[in-house]
Amino acid sequence: MDVDADADAPADPDDLLQWRRDATTSRSIRLLWSLGVGTFFAVITIIVFWRLYDLTGQIGGQSVVVALFAAILVTILALAASDDTAAHLERLPFSTPSGTALQRAADAALGAIAMGAIIVTLMGIGRYVSQNNLLGDLGAGPFTGLAALTIPLALGALVCSSFLESVGAFDPDEGVLYLYEPEQAIDLSVIRSVSTRSVGDAVVVSLDYAQPGGQYVAGPRRVVVPPAIAAEIEAYVDRKTKPPEA
Repeated sequence: MDVDADADAPADPDDLLQWRRDATTSRSIRLLWSLGVGTFFAVITIIVFWRLYDLTGQIGGQSVVVALFAAILVTILALAASDDTAAHLERLPFSTPSGTALQRAADAALGAIAMGAIIVTLMGIGRYVSQNNLLGDLGAGPFTGLAALTIPLALGALVCSSFLESVGAFDPDEGVLYLYEPEQAIDLSVIRSVSTRSVGDAVVVSLDYAQPGGQYVAGPRRVVVPPAIAAEIEAYVDRKTKPPEA
């Protein structure tokens, strides 16, 4: 049996309890995405900076590299802090992002600055500890290890942000949960029980499917929804599975 075969929503969307969880509506998703993407941009920027700094050291142009990167950093911070970033970017002679794309670009830039500061600080502390032999044979190892650890942590942040994203609607009359990315329709009549767990500003709802005649029922086993939707789903399943009173 497949409960995902028909993902068409009812004709009247006013009957649905709709939600959207993404970087534009959830602070936790926005933060995870910003820090995850920002870490990779920060690592790339640091590598490029040190390569240019090292190469220009032979011709005495290191101060120019430092000034250039400092100017870029200040410009990004100024644009991010501005109340009308789009208006400032419109003055540029080339096309620039706007709307949601601009907001995502700003989040990535701020995440890169934040994670870049953390990575550079760890590397700086490691260098100081190594030069002064404060940790003996360990040297800068613990600090460079922490700096390197930001990359798998960033990957984990991106995975979490993707997991927490969801768009859908719940029809409390028909008992159908519609998911739109990807499109699926879950008939709650085949759900025996649900359990919930709060994760930040979301709730992970675990679905326990019935198996009529021992037949496997296809469908997602976990969905991420806002707390209000989770409460509605739990209440609906409880009503349907509660034995009738004598």
